[in-house]
Amino acid sequence: MAGNRILLWRHGQTDWNLANRFQGHSDIALNALGLYQAKHAAEILAGMEPTAIYSSDLDRARTTAQSLADIINVEVIIDARLRETNGGNWEGKTGAQNRQEDFDNFVKWIDGHDNPAGVVGERRSEVAMRARAAITDALGDKSDQLIVFTTHGGTARCVLGDFLELPLTHWAKIGGLSNASWSILTQSPNKGWYLEEHNAGSIPEELLGVESGSTTN
Repeated sequence: MAGNRILLWRHGQTDWNLANRFQGHSDIALNALGLYQAKHAAEILAGMEPTAIYSSDLDRARTTAQSLADIINVEVIIDARLRETNGGNWEGKTGAQNRQEDFDNFVKWIDGHDNPAGVVGERRSEVAMRARAAITDALGDKSDQLIVFTTHGGTARCVLGDFLELPLTHWAKIGGLSNASWSILTQSPNKGWYLEEHNAGSIPEELLGVESGSTTN
């Protein structure tokens, strides 16, 4: 039985990515470049012949997912469990503002600790748990599938760390996804899940909005 492949596709660029604002659950739309990125990447992904598309319910992810669905003529299945991290009190603020207002918590979180984002938001472990549950439900008892999960930078990193069975303190070592870029996890009967491809894409660019507030934004 052939193993499945999981393609984690980050949404295209938003104005908040450019401004380095923590997006989290805030429902920010793609900007003009983000729309272009999504459509351009979708043309490449269509050639991989994905068998299904799932998406976060946030507009920036849904719009990105629809650009691929329009090409391969499949329905986008919406699952709120694929959302970005709830950023609590940090949402809408720039990385510089969050460092100034909540330095200790923010730096600990950026460094990979499991403290709640924005004091009242989500822990990385909680994001991984809900996103993995969404992916596991989508896979079901399927085999030899390539399923696209259109999601967010922070959520993708949590999924990668969890599926690769890395210690949570090491998840921060996984490089971020550029806007509209993707990573592929492949299932092997001998190795389990392994990372086949990471931060693949067609438009080289500065890494923007990674985890919506890190020093790489």
